[in-house]
Amino acid sequence: MRRARLTYQGAFHHAMNRGYEGRPIFKEDSSKDFFLDLIVKLQELLKIRVLAYCIMDNHYHLVIQNSSGRMSDFFKQLNGQFGHYYRSHYGGKGYVFQSRYKSLLIQDDSYLLMVIAYVLKNPVKSGICKSFREYQWSSGYKYFSKKEDTGIDFEYVESLFGSMQELMNLVNGIDFDKLPTVTSEMGKIIGGENRIAEMLERSDRRNLGRSKKRKRRDDRYFEPLEKIFYEFEKSKKVKIEEIDTNSRSGKRLRSELLVYLKELGGMKYSEIAELDLFGDLTINSLGPIYYRYRKK
Repeated sequence: MRRARLTYQGAFHHAMNRGYEGRPIFKEDSSKDFFLDLIVKLQELLKIRVLAYCIMDNHYHLVIQNSSGRMSDFFKQLNGQFGHYYRSHYGGKGYVFQSRYKSLLIQDDSYLLMVIAYVLKNPVKSGICKSFREYQWSSGYKYFSKKEDTGIDFEYVESLFGSMQELMNLVNGIDFDKLPTVTSEMGKIIGGENRIAEMLERSDRRNLGRSKKRKRRDDRYFEPLEKIFYEFEKSKKVKIEEIDTNSRSGKRLRSELLVYLKELGGMKYSEIAELDLFGDLTINSLGPIYYRYRKK
């Protein structure tokens, strides 16, 4: 049996779409403004995490995380609402976009960095500008600039690259026209062969778990776990793997993380117990710890 395309909740994706027959659809600054406003509005409404974007005259690129599992709804509304806007302003009754949308799963953080750099370099490759930082219709000029934009997770991208210089080095080093992809039982993936088996196994576990869980309500959005870990480490100024659970302060930090994983991540006690930090605790002990610390 052919395996379904992997679009599971929490995965990172590179998505793009272009104008029908390659025609320019973002003809004016106002069109790009409207499309960017749509991205910001819909990512908040549907809880899709946006890491990077680039809007060109005849196509767009997005790097997103399918945080809520509603990626299909996100692109349906994004393309549909912009299509309505385009026809009302420029006329016509046919297709605006060439296809529904194209999306490829990103294998891991190393390829995530590559994809972001590839997306940001689009206007440079097209000869529009000499540096990606000069192009105002991508997220590139906003990283490491302290510019506020509630729709884009700049902080997480900045943590991946570390500095603007590192981001520039990778963008400038991109010298290929297409992202590296491999074909697996899951379909095409941006990445390499070495971790396909691991991803297949992870997909099976997620799909099995999802079939046993009741469907979450739309207003019960849970944060991606890696974002919880990242923000916890940043706010507490400690690496999770370095927490000493034999000390009082270490036990307190672990208890606080337990509350975050339960309430922000939607994790079950059985899932939390599998994490290294909680390995010496029984599943039955996690409940009392959670309720005791939550009261504090």
